[in-house]
Amino acid sequence: MARVFNFSAGPAVLPETVLQQAAAEMLDWHGSGMSVMEMSHRGKEFISIHAEAEKDLRELLAVPANYKVLFLQGGAIAENAIVPMNLLRGRSVADYVNTGEWSKKSIKEAKKYCKVNVAASSEDKQFTYIPPQQDWKLSPDAGYVHICTNETIGGLEYHWVPDTGEVPLVADMSSHILSRPVDVKRYGLIYGGAQKNIGPAGLTVVIVREDLIGQAAAFTPSAFDYKLQAEADSMYNTPATYAIYIAGLVFKWVKQQGGLAEVERRNIAKAKLLYDYLDQSKFFLSPVEPRDRSRMNVPFKLRNEALDEEFLKGAKAAGMVQLKGHRSVGGMRASIYNAMPIEGVQRLVAYLREFEDKHGK
Repeated sequence: MARVFNFSAGPAVLPETVLQQAAAEMLDWHGSGMSVMEMSHRGKEFISIHAEAEKDLRELLAVPANYKVLFLQGGAIAENAIVPMNLLRGRSVADYVNTGEWSKKSIKEAKKYCKVNVAASSEDKQFTYIPPQQDWKLSPDAGYVHICTNETIGGLEYHWVPDTGEVPLVADMSSHILSRPVDVKRYGLIYGGAQKNIGPAGLTVVIVREDLIGQAAAFTPSAFDYKLQAEADSMYNTPATYAIYIAGLVFKWVKQQGGLAEVERRNIAKAKLLYDYLDQSKFFLSPVEPRDRSRMNVPFKLRNEALDEEFLKGAKAAGMVQLKGHRSVGGMRASIYNAMPIEGVQRLVAYLREFEDKHGK
């Protein structure tokens, strides 16, 4: 059976070579006589997998030595609570920039633990732009400043790094981490669910500066305390072993592609191909301010929404799935993560053109 072009926002497409290697190693990892799924997380086999994955991720992102890399669970949703538990450090206020649905979820959760100052919001224009920093109203006593650097649902992406001075910058990078180089030292903490560009659902990556850990709120569950997890090498509790293994294979794959600079070049080319067509179309609409458009998640709408179901049916027949937009915003969305080949975007653009020619008269 031929594989489809999967435009899902997550869990998302994985590199075929990674899936093939995982399949080949399913019953017997490197002569161990075991599947990775069966290994003890305390055994030498899995400890070597874990160490190699962390080493490769550090290399790809050029993570400074004074940052801890944690492989945790719970996704970005859990981090929305775990971050204030760990990073308020006795303060009562945190700053959040609201750029869409995922920012709103982060804000809602943080309000359980502190006063949230919404320093800026793009809700006035239906989250179609990122507020410029000169318009932000930051708190002088904030424990941290939180941003979502790529809004998976709305298709917004930061193409710049905010300057928050001595206040730690926290970033939810779930849907574009590993899609481009990142200057990690500009951030106090980076987190992201793995199920976009890193691997299967079940793994959460946290990169946190060492001086920010060790002052978790007293009510913080032990498994959510960054210091305890760092001291236990992310194994305070049983980690998501198989997800870490797949992530390690993906890290190897990214290195084989030429690293993040080459991956970014490809992602720019894929996004440009799709946006260029949408911009010249009289039939489809791309709602996001061009300077703030995501390279990973491209929302678009048919000007005649009555044709949505026919569009999706035709796309599936042409071997393209998961193009329906999130239920909160409607329309369509093409998620074109690292593992989506340019051929998938080319086929999508060809289909857009064909559909417009047929229905746009």
